[in-house]
Amino acid sequence: MPAYDYACAACGGDFTAIRPMAESAAPQPCPGCGASAPRVIRTAPAFSGLPAATRNAHTLNERSADRPALLSEGGRKHGPGCGCCGGSAKNARPVLRGLDGSKAFPTARPWMISH
Repeated sequence: MPAYDYACAACGGDFTAIRPMAESAAPQPCPGCGASAPRVIRTAPAFSGLPAATRNAHTLNERSADRPALLSEGGRKHGPGCGCCGGSAKNARPVLRGLDGSKAFPTARPWMISH
């Protein structure tokens, strides 16, 4: 049900009441003095038809819609292919090692000199 704003002319108090839409135009008794108070339109009616958990989830999604997700918030420091953070290890390329400890990568860029 929506919440509507009312203003009491007798005591000058403002209050909000949750009422059915069919009764939105009818005056509401003031909680302070009991006089009949007409509805005033100050803001759009607030609907509370969703469960609280769903409303909170929607609010959280609205706040984070313009902010990108960070890897550090997921408990990982590096990208998804990093072997040190529990992700899948990168595809290992074959390495040829010479007697003097030099390395060569036969599958990638054979024209490059490794060091």
